[in-house]
Amino acid sequence: MSGTIINLIIQLIAGAIGGNAVGAAAKNVNLGTAGNTVAGAVGGVAGGSLLTSLIPMLQGATGGMDLGALAGQVVGGGVSGAIVSAIVGMVLNNMKSA
Repeated sequence: MSGTIINLIIQLIAGAIGGNAVGAAAKNVNLGTAGNTVAGAVGGVAGGSLLTSLIPMLQGATGGMDLGALAGQVVGGGVSGAIVSAIVGMVLNNMKSA
């Protein structure tokens, strides 16, 4: 399997986990399980891809699996998924109350 596809899958999963984590931690930005998962996954892919472009070391070794690159993808995807999920939750919840 291509390294790019593996990175995208890792970013999707880590972003979804990050989105659900921020939804569970902060009830005022919670979008529900499905909303947190979708917003987190989109944020994980977007942020992880941006981070990979800025830090080429996160693309991993060309010949195999690099644990440092995998850890960077997990952290980058999870954090960016949490951030995007929190932003979407704040915007949607402020729109509901207005």
